Amino acid sequence: MNKKKLLIIISAAMTMSYAVAQTSASEECLRNISMFTESVKNKQFVDAVEPWEAAYAECPNAHLAIYQQGVKIFEWKLSQTKDAKEIAQLRDRLMELYDNRIKYFGSNTKYPTSWILGEKAVDYIKYSPEDKLKENAYAWLETSIKERKEKSSFAVLQNFVLLSMNIYKARPETAEKFISDYMMVSECLDNIAAQGGKLAPYVPASKDYVDHLFVSSGAADCATMDNIFRAKVAANQENITVLNQVCGFYEKMNCKESEVYFSASIAAHKISPSAKSAAGCAAMTFKNKDFEAAIKYFEEACALSDNDKDKANYEYMLAYIYYSEIKNYPVARSHARKSAEYDPTSGRASILVAHMYAASKPYDDAVLNKTVYWVAVDELRRAKQIDPTCEEEANKYISLYSRHFPTNEEIFFQPELGQGKSFTVGGWIGVSTTCR
Repeated sequence: MNKKKLLIIISAAMTMSYAVAQTSASEECLRNISMFTESVKNKQFVDAVEPWEAAYAECPNAHLAIYQQGVKIFEWKLSQTKDAKEIAQLRDRLMELYDNRIKYFGSNTKYPTSWILGEKAVDYIKYSPEDKLKENAYAWLETSIKERKEKSSFAVLQNFVLLSMNIYKARPETAEKFISDYMMVSECLDNIAAQGGKLAPYVPASKDYVDHLFVSSGAADCATMDNIFRAKVAANQENITVLNQVCGFYEKMNCKESEVYFSASIAAHKISPSAKSAAGCAAMTFKNKDFEAAIKYFEEACALSDNDKDKANYEYMLAYIYYSEIKNYPVARSHARKSAEYDPTSGRASILVAHMYAASKPYDDAVLNKTVYWVAVDELRRAKQIDPTCEEEANKYISLYSRHFPTNEEIFFQPELGQGKSFTVGGWIGVSTTCR
């Protein structure tokens, strides 16, 4: 059989388009590649071992199939034994196989060195229970992710966070690196989701896993974050990259009331105003009860942001400040309505408006003042209709405010409040409702 026919057989068996790297490979080498390829395809691993070993020894750079099928052969071998010594020996040979793949095929466009390192690390982790920290695999994963970013597999991303956490637990002084690793993986997962491809539906499960690792690690504690970043922020008051990174960490962990976060936000805002830096300044000025400054920063954050969810949060905070601290209900409602426009799936803005209505007394008449509870309940019902997550809270206040509706005896002398009639609540509210 000539070489050309052998190559056709290999390509058909593999259903691949990879070219043979060494056109001068011997007919015996090509024959062995064809044999083990067909055997692996049919899951006849016993028959695949001998020709694979021969091809691997004689012509390691002849075809990518040697490495692709070689991994499957080693996985089969490893599944056949429970002897720890034998497993370690097979694993070491598998690692050598990955190294040689890098040597001969590391420049492959589809599966370059960075991809190979990720696969090597995942297999090392799988077959190395005796190595507690697996720091070599951690290094391979880091190299792989830094190059491939959102092209990284979920297994690579998840194992990287797992190993980073284990190293942090063994050496707490690596906390900052662990946090950085977690944030890098989170960003990769966010980018995979944003691309909207076939992998996007699987991102939430992966994020849940890495988030659970991070939260359970202990590094997510705000006090721990302060100890890690206080000196770094103080030393980098003019380094916008470091400051933005620190702000991102604190926002991710919902530690926005920290003085360290405030310091980083103020410094970042002076250098390069952004929605995030403005929001950080707003959060701290709000905590310090400097509501005038908080309003200024939240308005600035909203103007600088291009994210509707964030804008909804900023507008909600403006509504809350005007409602709870300044007692300017018309302005508060205006911001609440804007919040709802930016995030129409959230019911919290409607709940806040309901509280504004319930707190108002637009009339001199005690009975007419009770009509505010009708429109308050209307808002609460709207809230739970658009946002099932706030149903429990909405129902609690519906029950509370309904007790303050005008009674039949009270509306007897108020003909405009007859059951089922339309009524417009006066004053700043100016909203129509149904008498009940």
